[in-house]
Amino acid sequence: MINQNLPPVRVTLVHAPACHFCEDAEQALGELGERYTIEVRAVDIDSPEGRSLVATHRPAMNPLVLVDGAYFSSGRLPRKKLAKALEQRDAEARAAVAAATQVRC
Repeated sequence: MINQNLPPVRVTLVHAPACHFCEDAEQALGELGERYTIEVRAVDIDSPEGRSLVATHRPAMNPLVLVDGAYFSSGRLPRKKLAKALEQRDAEARAAVAAATQVRC
């Protein structure tokens, strides 16, 4: 269940044309977006930003996936690993929001 009070995890998907792993990652991120607070941004690999991200992170395969700007994966998206990371981020964010709420009260 999505908690709108939590800040979104920013996921960047650097995708290439005719890439079945890219299509699969887009679908998986859409499904995960129904359960977690995420903001997905797709970047074309041939765009200036896409070329810059590929030059920086040097993925072995497409797509390149970044979570909050940090390298997460390349190639087939590890769905369970990403779901676990998103669950952990949500738990940490919920704890931070709860702590901030207690301080204000």
